[in-house]
Amino acid sequence: MPTRESRTLSTRIERPAAEVYAFASCPENLPRWAAGLGGAVARDGADWRVETPQGALRLRFAAPNAYGVLDHAVTLPDGSVVEVPMRVVPNGDGAEVLFTLFRQPGMSEADFARDAGLVAADLATLKRLLEG
Repeated sequence: MPTRESRTLSTRIERPAAEVYAFASCPENLPRWAAGLGGAVARDGADWRVETPQGALRLRFAAPNAYGVLDHAVTLPDGSVVEVPMRVVPNGDGAEVLFTLFRQPGMSEADFARDAGLVAADLATLKRLLEG
């Protein structure tokens, strides 16, 4: 597979990295800050199931770890899988949250820009929740 265009979006959060990781790594918190993932999140075996306007999504998260890795795989209703690299890294007494968005095959520039905007909005919501 050839490499794809990507954008890494980030936000600085004035909370200890361990606290940011603990909150962001809890799937039950996703509806509070990740608007694109819909509402209810429920465990489904080793995965999580999320109902969205586009249909049910399955999420599989990296195992809990001491490195701030929040990578997850999203299985779309059509069965395709989107890998999402995400990290919480210490930044002084606070944290930096990094989310890498890959342009999917066949995705228009406008759709890629829209997705980047949605991710940026989600990261801003995460920041407001944790700093507020």
